[in-house]
Parts: sequence; structure tokens; C-alpha cells
Amino acid sequence: MLIVAACLAIFVYGMVASMLGTINPGLAAKFQLDNVQTGYIALAQGLGLTIASVSVGPLMDRKGKKVGLLLGLGFVALALLGLANASGYSMIVAFMLVMGVGGGIILTGANALGSDVSESRRATVLNFLNVFVGLGGLVTPFVAGNLLGGDAVRIAYGGAGITLAAFLVHIFIRIPAPRPEKATAVKSRDVFKRPILYLFGAITFLYTACEFGVWNWLPKYLIAQGIPESRALTILSLGFALGLLLGRVLVAPVLLKVSPVTVMLGASSLMAMTTFGMLQTPDPTTAAALVFCGGIAMAPVFPTTISMVGGAFRHGTATAIGFAITCGFSGLTLSSPAIGWLAGSDPKGLGKGLLVLPLASLIIFGVNLVLRSRLNTREAEALS
Repeated sequence: MLIVAACLAIFVYGMVASMLGTINPGLAAKFQLDNVQTGYIALAQGLGLTIASVSVGPLMDRKGKKVGLLLGLGFVALALLGLANASGYSMIVAFMLVMGVGGGIILTGANALGSDVSESRRATVLNFLNVFVGLGGLVTPFVAGNLLGGDAVRIAYGGAGITLAAFLVHIFIRIPAPRPEKATAVKSRDVFKRPILYLFGAITFLYTACEFGVWNWLPKYLIAQGIPESRALTILSLGFALGLLLGRVLVAPVLLKVSPVTVMLGASSLMAMTTFGMLQTPDPTTAAALVFCGGIAMAPVFPTTISMVGGAFRHGTATAIGFAITCGFSGLTLSSPAIGWLAGSDPKGLGKGLLVLPLASLIIFGVNLVLRSRLNTREAEALS
């Protein structure tokens, strides 16, 4: 039942990840928001994600993962109900902050729970688990664009209903309480003394900037190129989200034979090529194909990094994973407003702002080269 609980929670996180990009066009039209204002909304979400992920790891190491998952699901449901009834820009920013807090708790808890399922196949398990991020991200914009007419209020209510259902299921799922350990606080602090943690943190920082750069900005970018809103949301769903989903399915068996660091090197190089390419073509079909390939390229990076964190830190695992995720959400917090500032008030300026994505991908490749040079064969096997 552990994997069921983790998959259900991570599905809700996938819904949260794609929510801003999905409702962004509707909110922008309803409240006359420009790119800079949207960047601040994304900043609020990123701050919430960061606050949650930095604080929830030690909490779950002490109180258990079930407490964390229920808390996160409750925050997300509250935020979505608030967004459905928001009357102005300030309320949107406030509820996106709350939704970020809930999403950060869910992501940390679900990945820590998935890390407990199988120590010997941690990378494979976490890549399978994170397939449900892609599934949640696929369903949300697809349903929004094709069944709900892009109506931000109806989308938010629908997301709240799904989240409340997940909350009720988690109440009845049995998740083992943490085993009592002596000096747990000392072990949790000790994880910060190992330099390798900061390499993992750099990877998640840069990767999350790329992933959320697509989730939050791609529909608005495509609409600025003259693509209808429903088609732009479909490209986000059946392009990027489906690419993430399929990529994680395809990479799971590969990780049984190929080292995680090697997979990461290949993925980051493909990320750089696809994210740069999708910003250079005026043809929507070609852009959609490159977005899909970009999703496949990004697919293994986050779960594989988290699996390596779990392999490297056998004590204080949730704390270490929480730190890596915190670094990731810090990337979102900084990159989304940066993209908005670079784009300016002109909707067509997003092409310039989104060049942050291929640049960050190239830096991920470089960090992985450093990581590989620091690992010997035995250490590399332990991170699998």
C-alpha cells in the first residue's frame, strides 16, 4: 500500500505543478495580468514550495510521512478552493503561496515514502512513482482545455475535489510510523556536512527552473505565437506532460543496467537541445514535437537525482531529500520572476526570457560531470 499512497499523492502534485500554467491564461484575461505580475504569482508558489520542503523533512523523520502527506493535501485543497473564489490579484498571490506549501510537502513526503519501498531498486521505483507527476500534469491541462473551456474557476474547483478525495483515501491507508532512533536530530544535522549534498542541490535547483519554466510559461508563450488557447493547453498536456510520463516509463528499465550519473548526462544534454529548439521554430507542429521530446529528456532528471540522495543518505533521508527539493524550488522561486522580467510586458518577449531553460540545462550537464569525477565505482553503485 506504500506505493499506492505515494502514487496518489504524487498525482496530486503533478496537478499542482501544471495548475498555474493551466489557469494562467484565464486569470490573465480576467484580471488583466501581464508577464511581470504572472512572474510574481509564480514567485509566491515557489516560496511556498521552498518553505515546505525545507521544513517538512525533519518533521516527517520524527512524526511520520502520513502526517506530512495529509497536511500537504489539506493545504492544496484549501488553496484551490481559495483560487476558485479569488476576487483580485492579492488573493491569487496568497493562495498560490498556500498551494506551493502544500505541493512542497506532498512532493517531499511521496518521494521519501517511495524511497522506502525498495533500497536495491530505488532509482527505478522513484522514476516509476514520478510517472504520476506526468499523469497529473497531463490530465489537468487536457481536461481544462477540452472539457472545461479554460475556465479558471471550474478548473480550480475540479482540482480541489480530486485533492479532497486523495486526502480521504490517505486517512485510511496504513503508512508505518517512523522507527525510533537515538540522536535522530544529530543525524539529520550531519547530512549537511557532506559536500555531495550540495551537488545534488545544484542539479535540482537548475532542473526545477527548467521544468516549471515549461509548466508556468509554455501556454502563454504559444498563445503569443498565435496558437489558440485550447491547442496551447493540449500541447502542454499531450506534449510536455505526456513526454514526462513516457520518459519515466522508458527510463525505469534502463536504470537497472546503466548508472544514474550516465543517464543524467544524456538527459541534460538532450534538455539543452530540445528547449533551445522549441524557442526557435515558428511552426506549431514542430514546436509541439520538440516540447514532447523535451518532456522525455527531462523525465529522469528529478527522480533519479532524488534516488541518488536516498542512496547516499541512509540516515536523515527525509531531511536530505527535503533539502534537495528545497534547492529545486529555490530554482523555481528565482527563475519564474526572472523569466517574467526578461520577457517584459510584451507577450512575445517570452521567447527571450525562456532562453533561461537551455542555459540551465547546460549547467546541469557540467554539474553531473563534476559529480561523476568525484564518485568511485563503489559509490556510484550505492547511489543506484
